[in-house]
Amino acid sequence: MELTPITERFILHWGEMGARWGVNRSVAQIHALLFLADQPLAADEIAQTLSVARSNVSMSLKELLAWRLIKVTHLMGDRRDHFETSRDVWELFKLIVEGRKQREVEPTLAVLNEFLASPELDQETAGAAARIRETREFIQILTTWADEMLRQDPETLMKVLKMGAKIRDFLRK
Repeated sequence: MELTPITERFILHWGEMGARWGVNRSVAQIHALLFLADQPLAADEIAQTLSVARSNVSMSLKELLAWRLIKVTHLMGDRRDHFETSRDVWELFKLIVEGRKQREVEPTLAVLNEFLASPELDQETAGAAARIRETREFIQILTTWADEMLRQDPETLMKVLKMGAKIRDFLRK
């Protein structure tokens, strides 16, 4: 697959952003390539297009499959596995938020709940114990809100985002 200058820049930028979000650069670049590709791609096509080692592509594809950001598909007359991702940015956003919630937020809430249920909490200073409670409450409120937002269809989410901008403008006056 030949990359146009804009496609190449998009893929490189997505890789940089992925690295800043704690995602391997190759994983993010492969996802960007699949997002922009007009048809599913085989692993060897991905490796050749991005000039990445085939082993790196395999590991990256496994990670993207684990995140449910890509799926395996087959093409008539070709026995190789091909990979594709959703073209719907809202669907991708939801999958990423759900994945991060599962991997990062839920374990943090579990630890905070463990701290709050522990008799050892009494050994902490009043300030430290209060901050642990406040942190748990804050994360729980954000999680509840995020769960509710993720249940909404894209049109409703856009309305909520636009309403949020109007509320911000109103509060600034």
